[in-house]
Amino acid sequence: MVAIVGDGTYQMLPMELATIIQEGLKVIFVLLDNHGFASIGALSESRGSQRFGTKYKVRSAAGSLDGENVPLDLAANAAAGAPTSCAATGSAEFRTNFAVAVASDRTTVLYIETDLTGPNTPGSAWWDVPVSQVSELESTRKAYSEYVAAKADQRRTCDGLTGVNPAS
Repeated sequence: MVAIVGDGTYQMLPMELATIIQEGLKVIFVLLDNHGFASIGALSESRGSQRFGTKYKVRSAAGSLDGENVPLDLAANAAAGAPTSCAATGSAEFRTNFAVAVASDRTTVLYIETDLTGPNTPGSAWWDVPVSQVSELESTRKAYSEYVAAKADQRRTCDGLTGVNPAS
């Protein structure tokens, strides 16, 4: 079994990792460390909120969360908690480590640092997340206009659920 987890999810994982090891199960965890919340950050940005609160940054002297990355060493944490842990600095090294993990009979955590903002495949579904109607931020005002236009295309389906009209 392979489980792909981001750094945010991984930080909630230690008890599950302990149980997996206790039960003698084999799971390959692919730990993607992007120093934040990529999917929620992208949603926040698409709603005009500029990824607010979705990056692991130290508060700067100016009081903003725009300092250095929070110094969490998730690779060391994984090495301390899993029978086998491998860090990779690029795709070739990751492929090698993955082959070792597949051949192993033990739980393995494969750590790789990634970019918080991509490149990521764009989503193809519309997510009905309301946007603030009033804001001083131009990005939020624009996102609200886009939300209203997308909401107008929303329709009821025969099962009573809503969806976006595929013709639009």
